[in-house]
Amino acid sequence: MPIATPIRTVRTARTSIASWLTRRYLSRLRRKGTTLDLNALSKLPEPALLPLRRNGLDPVPEIGALRDREPVSRLPVPAVPVWLVTGYDEAKEVLGDARAFSNDFAHLVGTNGVAEHHEPGGLGFADPPDHTRLRRLLTPEFTMRRLNRLTPLIHSIIEERLDALEAAADADGRVDLVEHFALPVPALVICELLGVPYEERDAFQQFSVARFDVLGGLGASFGAISQSREYLRGVIEQQRREPGDGLLGMIIREHGDAVTDEELTGLADGVLTGGLETTASMLALGTLVMLQDRTHFTAIREAEDPGAVATPFVDELLRHLTVVQTAFPRFAREDTVIGGQAISAGDIVIVSLSAADRDKRLGPGMDVFDPSRPPASSHLAFGYGIHRCVGAELGRMELRAAFPLLVERFPALRLAVEPRELEFRKLSIVYGVDSLPVRLK
Repeated sequence: MPIATPIRTVRTARTSIASWLTRRYLSRLRRKGTTLDLNALSKLPEPALLPLRRNGLDPVPEIGALRDREPVSRLPVPAVPVWLVTGYDEAKEVLGDARAFSNDFAHLVGTNGVAEHHEPGGLGFADPPDHTRLRRLLTPEFTMRRLNRLTPLIHSIIEERLDALEAAADADGRVDLVEHFALPVPALVICELLGVPYEERDAFQQFSVARFDVLGGLGASFGAISQSREYLRGVIEQQRREPGDGLLGMIIREHGDAVTDEELTGLADGVLTGGLETTASMLALGTLVMLQDRTHFTAIREAEDPGAVATPFVDELLRHLTVVQTAFPRFAREDTVIGGQAISAGDIVIVSLSAADRDKRLGPGMDVFDPSRPPASSHLAFGYGIHRCVGAELGRMELRAAFPLLVERFPALRLAVEPRELEFRKLSIVYGVDSLPVRLK
């Protein structure tokens, strides 16, 4: 992707952009209305929150027991029938059947009194034929041939963030890996991918975790979505006037008015939310996995070909962590049967990706992180079916590059706190940790 800005200016811009992005992101976690409020869903029975509960890096044992006993079960949610799918085969059946199950968010709008202007749109909430047409706009930019053009840029961004990580450390080498590395890397990659101009990036604020926190209620999540989409509409307007070299400019040049501003906004928002929060969580939690069992850290660092070692490491990490804990809700279009359970037309179906990816039907010891196991290419960390994440390979590229460069740069890297002191997110669709204090030396 062409970069016209001089290298020194680019690096300065990246540093200021990354600092601004992460400061704003972390401050939003502390703001009233975007932080987790345990009273917001206090009326829901505890079993209804089971899909979002974790014990450290692992789903709680109760969801595994439920999966083994009843891979499709009714969630005790008042007023509306909601089904939880935890079995792997049953999950693939639901995710892969776009005819029987709809992602159209209009099914939820009105049912919960949510105003229509909050509807998120984008690929994740669209059904064919709209979904088919919109995804076709994105697919060319996410082929491996085009993504390979980003490889030097991804490495450059990672190296710059490693410099920034070292510069931010205190005299004892202590620094927050999330703030200075895990968040800025995917944020800057996505900025480049979308083609947001450097002078505009200080306003690039679509990285809010609020949309994924269910405890704030639907209103808080939709408010965060509306804020990010409002900014993106301005970006789209500018790209209409002067199409750039990124994804947005490419779509505008090739398709013109055949794609509306609202559709472009939804696509851009989907690319951002699908690739920022998830990759940042994987970088932070993946580092934690390495630091808790340094055999993995050492294996990557001492390998003759670190990239070759990183490939199975990342793939198993994706399966084991499955940071996107549940898929977007599906709505049954018709009466159907999944896993022996009769689901009626209009029922809501929630698929637990984290539970399905540890189903013992996939093989032995699925609760154990084991990069030596045969590649789980069919894991559900990126979803399945027509809604499988379009940016899956871009995420893999970032992770495969970041972990080897991190361990090579900081061979003495270790946690700066006891694991029990880490604060993991509670009841968040995208699981993660908002701070990871480490020591570099």
